[in-house]
Amino acid sequence: MTTLADLDPDQRPRERMLRLGADALSDAELVALLLGSGRRGTSALTAAHELLLAHGGLAGLARADGADLLRAPGVGPAKATRVVAALALARRFGTSTDRRSTLRTPADVARVAAPLLDGAADGRVVVVAGDRAARVLGAVVVPGADAHASPFAVREVLAETLRRGGVTLALAHRHDDGAAPGPEDHAATAAVADAAAHCGLRLLDHVVLHGGGWTSAGSEAGWAP
Repeated sequence: MTTLADLDPDQRPRERMLRLGADALSDAELVALLLGSGRRGTSALTAAHELLLAHGGLAGLARADGADLLRAPGVGPAKATRVVAALALARRFGTSTDRRSTLRTPADVARVAAPLLDGAADGRVVVVAGDRAARVLGAVVVPGADAHASPFAVREVLAETLRRGGVTLALAHRHDDGAAPGPEDHAATAAVADAAAHCGLRLLDHVVLHGGGWTSAGSEAGWAP
């Protein structure tokens, strides 16, 4: 079996990236760099090919969590966390402030939040913080928040918004069972809107992704300036 040591030094992933740039590398080569090494008798490049094959390619690997990766032969906690962290950063780049997306409609909220709600996301809450003109300052999964919990994590949502300097905010979560927003979603929306107003913030909307689409749970959406 060919290992990285058997390759010409110029053809090894690390050397190729330094010489040609990351865009010249295949998905497997980039994953191999994250893994750092393979298992006994198997190179990092072979291990990367196996991971991609097991998850149906890069898109499937991006949906995997640490527990999924730990089931792969030769992948321990250090390798699993490196891969998950790198792919999480890639998802966050899709909502990066560098792009200065502006939230104008519930569809914009769904688009910005969707990458953070990929995979097994039922109950995960995303807050999108914006400036006064609703230009995106950041989007993040709210730590400790569960969309199905009662009471809803209002304090945590507002804290994440303020931490990013937000004046406007939008919420999103996903129903993995495909159900449309229910009374609990509307109640959570009202609670956040009321608390936000007391803090000088404005809730734009609360969008629930379900099936292949989304529905606004904002009974009185705050899109008007």
